[in-house]
Amino acid sequence: MKSEVLVKHRKPDLFEDDIPDQRLEHYLTKKVVAIDTETRGLIIRRDRLCLIQICDEDGVVSFVRYSDKEKMSADAQSNIKTLCHAPTVTKLFHYGRFDLAVLKYYLGIDVNPVFCTKIASKLVRTYTDRHSLKELVRELLGIELDKSDQTSDWAQPHLTDSQLEYAANDVRVLLPIYERIHALLVREGRLDLHRRLCEALPTVCELDLMGFKDIFEH
Repeated sequence: MKSEVLVKHRKPDLFEDDIPDQRLEHYLTKKVVAIDTETRGLIIRRDRLCLIQICDEDGVVSFVRYSDKEKMSADAQSNIKTLCHAPTVTKLFHYGRFDLAVLKYYLGIDVNPVFCTKIASKLVRTYTDRHSLKELVRELLGIELDKSDQTSDWAQPHLTDSQLEYAANDVRVLLPIYERIHALLVREGRLDLHRRLCEALPTVCELDLMGFKDIFEH
């Protein structure tokens, strides 16, 4: 996949434990930033946070690596937390339900406001049951997204070039997808419904972390 066709192609910057002040100030000037996380696996309490990826419309990609679980604190203030709490910046996710729970559990972050492309896809692409990021990229952008590094070891001390490219592309693609799927939400009259669903995500994440499942079932 050629990432330069999505947003401006710039070499990602890798930081340890947080983004610097200058990068925070840059992101705070944006209306939307895309965020993703990489963990050791899919069981949040067991499989720790390893990496956060951030990208804006200018193609400025930041990686924040967490190599030591003991250094992560839900009580600590950080630039990542400031960005995620900023009311003027929409935080863009695909399947935000997982990422928001990870950020809450490991860093004490309550992300707001949120736009989730997976929720949006389920609201407007009702002709299919395929709502993965790979499927959205294929249909909306006409690009085949390489997901071969999705299940790789994100805790290893030296991430490979392939891993870093995968991680960068996962947030790069969200910006053009956001534009297209936002237009579809407007066209179908479901933008407000999407907004309310995203506002409910923190509660859903809290239930997930507590181990509740199917709470609305009979």
